[in-house]
Amino acid sequence: MTPRGDQGPALRADAARNRARVLQIAREQLAAGDDSLQLNTIARLAGVGVGTVYRHFPNRHALREALSVERFRELVAEAEAAAGQEDAFEGLRRLLRFILDRALEDTGFAAVLESADDTEAQTSALKAELDRSVAHLLDRARLTGAIRRDIRSGDVRRLLCGIEHALRSGAYDSARTEVYLDVLVQGLRPPR
Repeated sequence: MTPRGDQGPALRADAARNRARVLQIAREQLAAGDDSLQLNTIARLAGVGVGTVYRHFPNRHALREALSVERFRELVAEAEAAAGQEDAFEGLRRLLRFILDRALEDTGFAAVLESADDTEAQTSALKAELDRSVAHLLDRARLTGAIRRDIRSGDVRRLLCGIEHALRSGAYDSARTEVYLDVLVQGLRPPR
């Protein structure tokens, strides 16, 4: 048996290779501009049976979650770095921009980030880790009086997902990103 890390029980060596191959093909499909993630097509391209793909990933969302693991780890690391900044409010703004940029460049990740229902326990754990890191940053900003007292990390994640959705609706204009982000940041400040 091969360890599966924090993804659950250990996999046999052949199953681990098949899972890795499916993920590799899915990444290649995304890189080629095909974000449909058709599981039957991925199975064919990976040289495995459709049942094998469905055993690892019961649906496209589960596959998207698996593809988002590294992205979540990036966000957690960035949240920890932002929390270490001397000016917590500037750290928060930096983190918000970082998360928004990642969500805008990766629609699959954005879908996983905004989803209320996770297929994999690992995704829920990574979201919780991200929320804890953001909560730490919010606590620091709250102590300086820079943000409202009633804002929680889950609120920040949902607000960012709303901005990502708003920016994608209609013709995308990168200048609007700064405007929307500024509206969010100003809304986090305490009422006058």
